[in-house]
Amino acid sequence: MAKILVTGGAGYIGSHAVLTLLERGYEVTVIDNLFRGYREVIDVLEKKYGQNKLSFFKSDLRNKEEVEDVFIREQIGGVMHFAGLCYVGESVENPGLYFENNILATLNLLETMVKYQTKYIVFSSTSEVYGNSQYLPVDELHQTMPVNPYGESKLMAEKLIGWYGQLKGMRSVVFRYFNVTGADKDGLVGDSKKPSQLLTQNAVRGALGIAEFSLTCPKVKTRDGTPIRDYVNVEDLVEAHIRALEYLKNGGENQTINLGTGVGYSVLEVVENVKKVTGVDFKVGRAEARKGEPTKKYADYKKAEKILGWKPKSSLEDSIKSLIKWYKNKPRGWGY
Repeated sequence: MAKILVTGGAGYIGSHAVLTLLERGYEVTVIDNLFRGYREVIDVLEKKYGQNKLSFFKSDLRNKEEVEDVFIREQIGGVMHFAGLCYVGESVENPGLYFENNILATLNLLETMVKYQTKYIVFSSTSEVYGNSQYLPVDELHQTMPVNPYGESKLMAEKLIGWYGQLKGMRSVVFRYFNVTGADKDGLVGDSKKPSQLLTQNAVRGALGIAEFSLTCPKVKTRDGTPIRDYVNVEDLVEAHIRALEYLKNGGENQTINLGTGVGYSVLEVVENVKKVTGVDFKVGRAEARKGEPTKKYADYKKAEKILGWKPKSSLEDSIKSLIKWYKNKPRGWGY
């Protein structure tokens, strides 16, 4: 396979994918408009692996000419498509932003892939496509009824990919992530969202005294009154993507697959785990509750195990430890 294009490769999950691909000997091309990504992470990876292994384009997927320019200049053999917006609350406040970014960008990418005969795509979707869980754990046969524009925009992008598979021969694996957490085990790359929307990250930052920590979840009917989620480690997640590329390369059929751990933790349970691992009993405040959040959700990942031989390796404690290492290395993240 020629170069792997990673869209959104300067962001949180995308940068971990770039790092792991480079570690495995792949040549990588990154597209990122740097709206919420950081050029600094690309600089760090270029320094470690060499510019001959990593190419970067500050391009916007919403601009088809910019996307085509990358495909003209680079020999792209497969795509990992991470680029997109992913804040539930923001999508409720500004739905148009999400439909434009997450749907138009995917359409332009697919059209360009067809034009330049790139057949393989691994897509970063979300468990938000399921909406409120009707049963647990949630498998891939669960109904898709998003309760926020973020989930709806990802579902619409999934459907685009499905149609291009039927009509244009596109080969795809669509991953529906549950909550992603953790960082590179060596502390080289990690999450730099400002502010972060991710619970474990914010709790670790609170424990380390980097920023005050406040709950932003609504009060719901669960065992302790806080939402329950499935927290999957980012390095485990990236491993699934690489297996998916190899699966497609070897003739695998189009698939939609959950990535999670099968275990649900409440918000307060995550906070208690962070306190336990760090040994810090940090203050927990209460801020305005986010809108559009389902009450309880965790994954059935049996399909990932069956199709890709993948299963989660990292515990929540492992993810917390990796975040501690990352934030001790870069307390304020990239850009400082």
